[in-house]
Amino acid sequence: MENYYVTMKDIADKMNLVHLTPSIDLTRIRVFQTDINRPALQLTGFFDYFDSERVQVIGKVEYTYLVSLDKAKREAVLHKLFECKIPCLILTRNQQPFPEMLLDAVQWGVPILLTSRATSYFNSELNRYLKVELAPRTTKHGVLVDVYGEGVLIMGESGIGKSEVALELIKRGHRLVADDAVDIKKVSDDTLLGSSPQMIRHFIEVRGIGIVDCKMLFGVESVKDIHPIDLCIQLEEWQAKKDYDRLGLEDHTIEILGNKVVSHVLPVRPGRNIAIIVEATALNSRQKKMGYNAAVELDNRLKEHLLKVAATRNETTEDDQGAVHVGEMASQGQITQAQINYRDEDNEW
Repeated sequence: MENYYVTMKDIADKMNLVHLTPSIDLTRIRVFQTDINRPALQLTGFFDYFDSERVQVIGKVEYTYLVSLDKAKREAVLHKLFECKIPCLILTRNQQPFPEMLLDAVQWGVPILLTSRATSYFNSELNRYLKVELAPRTTKHGVLVDVYGEGVLIMGESGIGKSEVALELIKRGHRLVADDAVDIKKVSDDTLLGSSPQMIRHFIEVRGIGIVDCKMLFGVESVKDIHPIDLCIQLEEWQAKKDYDRLGLEDHTIEILGNKVVSHVLPVRPGRNIAIIVEATALNSRQKKMGYNAAVELDNRLKEHLLKVAATRNETTEDDQGAVHVGEMASQGQITQAQINYRDEDNEW
């Protein structure tokens, strides 16, 4: 798998960091790790299992500990830390660097950056940014549209009509995320983010017409740069002998970057309005997330109806058997016709 990275310049710009060592070029320093480290144990001299490739953050606790050390010991632990060739050192809460810290930074080419934010908040924001930027990724041939808040990935063979469906959805008020090529990032075990390559962002290719700029044609409300992928719709030509799912009791899935995505196969043939079906599929997906499943509801109603029919048949069978038994008793003179015609509310003689 390709190793993705972000430069320290990207991080500094995104997190609004102040660069305290301007002689060091941030564009040449690359970060490959999504995790962040607060070098607490390292400042005490323990460097076993130290991942020096992570971004290093000095918070209030670490800074206070450094202040408590005498100058000689502080110089020694800082020198050893910078000697590990860490990518950077970030100070939170506007804590100013020690003079010896700046000297080591310049000597080893490690930039020191500053932020006014609290350590925990800064770490969570930086970690979220790194997870997105360094996430595993792939590219799928298809169209991604935001339909009622659901990210619908429309896939199928070339020429099946994916872009035409997307164009119809946009006219109906939904938003285009990507056409033709969808870049997908796995930011967690539950979330896949889809976007468009910068070069073709907001463009749709329609056979017979050419390239259409959705942002210019329909306005900024018709496009979106990035959106989670919630379900996949695979278009295919109608096959008369194929048995398509007509109930939807079981969810079918496809796997993208190890994540399972609910998938539906929609047959395409003249007369079918695929855009409306996609809308209904997106709404049905939202209903399922809210705890309502129409297929399960229908299945439950059918089961209740069958139970009632079965119960009615059992009662009828018992009444028939009772009538035969009473007839036999009457023929033997054990009961009279008046007794046969009378039964109380509890069906007792």
